[in-house]
Amino acid sequence: MKQRIAIVGFGTVGQGIAEILLNKTAYLNEKYGYDYQVVAIADFAYGNAFNPDGLDLPLMLEEAKAKRKFSKDVTAMDTLTLIRECNADVMCELTYTDLSTGGPAIDHVKAALDSRKSVVTSNKGPAALKYREFAELAESNGVKFLIEGTVCAGTPVINLSEGPLAGCEISKIRGILNGTTNYMLSEMEKGMSYDDVLKVAQEKGYAEADPTGDVEGYDARGKVTILANIVMGVKMDINEVSCKGITKITPADIEEAKSKNSRWKLIGCVEKRDGKVVGSVAPEMVSLSHPLAGVMGATNALTFTTDMLGDVTIVGPGAGRMETGFSILTDLLHIFRTGK
Repeated sequence: MKQRIAIVGFGTVGQGIAEILLNKTAYLNEKYGYDYQVVAIADFAYGNAFNPDGLDLPLMLEEAKAKRKFSKDVTAMDTLTLIRECNADVMCELTYTDLSTGGPAIDHVKAALDSRKSVVTSNKGPAALKYREFAELAESNGVKFLIEGTVCAGTPVINLSEGPLAGCEISKIRGILNGTTNYMLSEMEKGMSYDDVLKVAQEKGYAEADPTGDVEGYDARGKVTILANIVMGVKMDINEVSCKGITKITPADIEEAKSKNSRWKLIGCVEKRDGKVVGSVAPEMVSLSHPLAGVMGATNALTFTTDMLGDVTIVGPGAGRMETGFSILTDLLHIFRTGK
């Protein structure tokens, strides 16, 4: 049976998952018996399209890459109506992240779950601000709300905690959750100033024109909130996570860390402490003997502290078109293989 997919947001990640599905169609069918149809795509720049028998995905990719509006199967339905009324089994919510209000993604997710469609998303807004509510709504409607791509793109963080680490009690998760700041700190250690390295990060596409979300730690704070809610199983509000960014790190601080055989990392942490679960984001001097210290550039890494295995560290990409698209694929496959 084919999995019918709606993609909301056809930017970098939306096009990434479309390319993965097209490139790996034969492999996924042979290995997992997986077959799919993309029946709806909605994007504020390219328009909304719907065909219950499947869209012309190669054409839509071609048009999006050329920055042209969709020309085939165009519908007058607005996005919320399209989500509710299309015949998709699962919606991929891949619009931009707003960690203040969660919009418009929160409305998209609610519309899908209310109409008994599973949701897969890499958008941190719904995951950080409304995870509990949406998880309960999904369960009551017999569908899934899956968010693997919200924390470290394609690096399997949530799946690791629920799969290979199942049975372990996790008392702390601590690590590098933002590739932009990790790249900047890596370059500052080589002698670049904060202002100079920020400019380079923006030129490379690691940092946005407004880098506040990364450098002030807000992106990492959203991810800590998600980990608290999912892995630690507590209802934590994003504003309960203390947050400090890297904007005050000076060359003198960098030299001090070197003198102590350490280096600066922006560390996101959620841990059980005195009967409570506490979340934080702040720069820390990490000893060179710790696995996190060796993680350089725009890479993410997390150390899980467990009762049976001790510390387990996973390192991998924290952003990227194919990398985040892969996280969407893993969640789509999970829904297909479990029948929900």
